[in-house]
Amino acid sequence: MKRMWRFSSDAVQAKLLSSQFNGIRFSSTLKAILPFTTPLFTRQVNTLSNKLPDIVALFTAKPSPPPKEVLTTKAMILRNELVQEASDSVRVRKILDMNSDSLNQPHPRGSVLLELLNQLDSWPSLALQVFNWRRKRNGSDAFTPVNAHEYSKGIKLAGRSRNIDLAVEIFKEAANKGIKTTSTYNALMGAFMFNGLADRCQSLFVDMKKDTTCHPSIATYNILISVFGRLMLIDYMEATLQEINQLDLSPNVHTYNYLIAGYIAAWMWDDMEKVFQMLKTSSVKPNLKTYLLMIRGYAHAGNLEKMEEIYSLVRDHVNKKEIPLIRTMICAYCRCSEADRVKRIEELLKLIPEEDYRPWLNVLLIKLYAQEDWLEEMEIAINEAFEHRTHVITAGIMRCIIATYFRCNALEKLEFFVRRAEIAGWRICRSLYHCKLVMYGSGKQFNEMNNVLEEMNGANLAENKKTLWIMYKAYLSCGQRSMVLKILGQMFKHGYEVPLEAFPT
Repeated sequence: MKRMWRFSSDAVQAKLLSSQFNGIRFSSTLKAILPFTTPLFTRQVNTLSNKLPDIVALFTAKPSPPPKEVLTTKAMILRNELVQEASDSVRVRKILDMNSDSLNQPHPRGSVLLELLNQLDSWPSLALQVFNWRRKRNGSDAFTPVNAHEYSKGIKLAGRSRNIDLAVEIFKEAANKGIKTTSTYNALMGAFMFNGLADRCQSLFVDMKKDTTCHPSIATYNILISVFGRLMLIDYMEATLQEINQLDLSPNVHTYNYLIAGYIAAWMWDDMEKVFQMLKTSSVKPNLKTYLLMIRGYAHAGNLEKMEEIYSLVRDHVNKKEIPLIRTMICAYCRCSEADRVKRIEELLKLIPEEDYRPWLNVLLIKLYAQEDWLEEMEIAINEAFEHRTHVITAGIMRCIIATYFRCNALEKLEFFVRRAEIAGWRICRSLYHCKLVMYGSGKQFNEMNNVLEEMNGANLAENKKTLWIMYKAYLSCGQRSMVLKILGQMFKHGYEVPLEAFPT
């Protein structure tokens, strides 16, 4: 302990001396301060001053960052430069040429080029430019040949850029150079899957099974399951899973996720739940994607209890980054009959930015508020629809709106709404005018009733049986005998059923 303390004390003193004298030679300093120092003392101090840099570096040097961090940092700096110049292909090539040594330099934890391509996933076109730049330098004196990992990445990028011909070209180029691996096959199958080319994807899988140089992996079968699930070919999807089990391959979390997504697409809720329970009991653990899929599945299935249970596990992520999923949950609440559904919907609506407007959601909210007789909220939603020029063309929605005005006895607001709906090109149906007839009739406003009939004619809506019955009841309740007889005459004229009470025995 004494030796350690002495060593530490010497180091601290050396550090202090170094900082105080800031590089000034001790011999000259001491001569000025202590002119009568002995030669032996001077030599000892000079020896200490020569050793100071080594001792200080020992205690002040920072540890070098991990190799992976160095790789990521280099790629990130280059990515930022490229993204800023993404619109100028000439400038992009110049940046790549200037950093060619770094991109081609071998690294213990991978490749700067591959890391760069991974970081450019959000810019597939720009990433494809980088890969094509790499292809043109393939095998040159300054560059090593493109390897299987780089070819696979290039094929994926071409697929994501919707350039399927280029993806096939890169695959064939790799094959001609003797690079035909499971990863290149998987990359091209993934490109076909991404572009909805299920037949070509399955055909390539058959070719892969015939190729003796490589064999399908679990990733290969995951791609097939995803393709069949998207097309709702459930029998094929389940046959693929059976083949995985026969080959004794271990399903991973992506396998289960693609199965769940397939059953959701086919609205097979029991099978979706069965796969989820299989995943929970297996050695594989659900990931974030799994929980997001289950929230969507439970929402479509109307299983609100389980939807809320899973939502509670990933609430923070969903609230910040999954706005489409929040809309799906709102739809689920709109379809349910829970007493507090409006409250829950209002809480979710607060998470959606105002600028993120969706016409169908606006109309759904109009219907919701109408069903709940929330007149003020319904009119706010209607005004929003008019402001965004959203057209309501469904008669059922219009009837919900009309019924709310009727139940709330809001005749003036109904009149105003009908005028705006006519101007905005919304669905105009007889129910609009029938509601006005009933409300005017109950108030004995017969002149306004006649005006409504003129409005119907202006909208090319002829009087029907229900129109005449409404007018008959209105006039009868007020003792307008002459008008009652006139309405009965019109009923006879059109061959409509006449009320039995009109001719008592």
